[in-house]
Amino acid sequence: MAGGGFGTGTGGGDFEAKITPLVIISCILASSGGLMFGYDVGISGGVTSMPEFLREFFPTVYKKNSQPGLESNYCKYDNQGLQLFTSSLYLAALVATFVASYTTKSLGRKLTMLMAGIFFLVGTVFNAAAVNLAMLIIGRILLGCGVGFANQAVPLFLSEVAPTRIRGSLNILFQLMCTIGILVANMINYGTSKMSGPNGWRISLGLAAIPALLLTMGSLIVTDTPNSLIARGKMEEGKAILKKIRGVDNVEPEFLEIVEASRAANEVKHPFRNLLKRRNRPQLVIAICMQIFQQLTGINAIMFYAPVLFKTLGFKSDASLYSSAITGAVNVLSTVVSIYFVDRAGRRVLLLEAGVQMFLSQIVITVVLGIKLKDDVNNLGHGLGILVLVFVCSFVASFAWSWGPLGWLIPSEIFALDARSAGQSVAVFFNMLFTFIIAQAFLSMLCHMMFGIFLFFAIWVFAMTLFTLFLIPETKGVPIEEMTERVWKKHWFWKRYMDEVEDNPKAQANA
Repeated sequence: MAGGGFGTGTGGGDFEAKITPLVIISCILASSGGLMFGYDVGISGGVTSMPEFLREFFPTVYKKNSQPGLESNYCKYDNQGLQLFTSSLYLAALVATFVASYTTKSLGRKLTMLMAGIFFLVGTVFNAAAVNLAMLIIGRILLGCGVGFANQAVPLFLSEVAPTRIRGSLNILFQLMCTIGILVANMINYGTSKMSGPNGWRISLGLAAIPALLLTMGSLIVTDTPNSLIARGKMEEGKAILKKIRGVDNVEPEFLEIVEASRAANEVKHPFRNLLKRRNRPQLVIAICMQIFQQLTGINAIMFYAPVLFKTLGFKSDASLYSSAITGAVNVLSTVVSIYFVDRAGRRVLLLEAGVQMFLSQIVITVVLGIKLKDDVNNLGHGLGILVLVFVCSFVASFAWSWGPLGWLIPSEIFALDARSAGQSVAVFFNMLFTFIIAQAFLSMLCHMMFGIFLFFAIWVFAMTLFTLFLIPETKGVPIEEMTERVWKKHWFWKRYMDEVEDNPKAQANA
């Protein structure tokens, strides 16, 4: 049921569906929101290690890095203002996601993506033209609003447009675009760091306008999802779009299921209060835990600060940007692995295998750095430097085919329609909250915990692998509106939250 890759024919789960060019093009255009998000993650780390940028906005960090005798292997970038430059974006995103929850429900997925594109464009102008720290931070906050809106609307759009049997693959396009954005940013940082003159960082930040334009144009071209149109009472338009994206005339069974789901959804007057009801608890717990765990793998710490991290580990400036470009390439290729396997092997297999690989990679990095890299002495020779890079790549690869894409895919497909927009909002909120915490704290943690920071993340990886083993069910090949019947009511632990609704009429009325 889940296999079949990109072949055409019937059987989007139990529904007749072909894989139409319209679906593929719509999903590629929508997932350019991920390109913007990834570009921003990648560009921040490179820009914050550029001397001209530091001299202009963070003179104390510049002084710490350029004056002999003030250098420390682990503390050279420990500065709250510098961390705020990176993390203010995520603070803005976690506030914006609640506004985006309202717009995705009442205005649709398409308009919310358009708003995200506009936020991205205005924020990019502020950043590229910044003459003081205030302009920089305002630009970052506007970009954060774009991230909040895009990360709310795009995964929902992808899950609702895709036929069931390739829903995983198409949804992971969002994460693939994120990884491509990070890689492109790394390459641009490498180029602009070579430029003579003080404005290389402006070019790095200004080129974010390209993915921002792609998302803005893409959101004007795509149609809204049938689920969104039907939920807003546009029945005929919703049915016509469903026929177009499925490529068949017989869409009645899927159409009726969406109508029934949206009828139930429209009866919900308080979506966030509805989320707390007993029958939504399993999905809510998994969505929140997956976002927290995704950040506690340590991936964003490595991706944000890859150039800074490799410089700290003793790689010279060019080599550090080069090394982070290698990890960026590994990230992209491994996400392609995920696209291939997610609807074949399933979600759980990828999460469990990666848990073991990430844990072992971080333990090796901890041991090597613990023995060879002291705060004021760097005995990390060429060979061991390469070894650290190899295991960082191993860690990045396993994350990129598991927690990276599945951290967005699983929450977007497990909620019933009446809780889906609010559920996605809570997922994005927790993702951005923990991204903010890690971005704000990482350089200080690196300074104080030194090599122990990798052990800290390894312990969390161990915990999340146990969580996956016992509590995350398999969702491959299950139609999105049938999760309750086919997944939650059959899970060894979570079924108790469903049985009460089914067996107890009083509970049913309350839930």
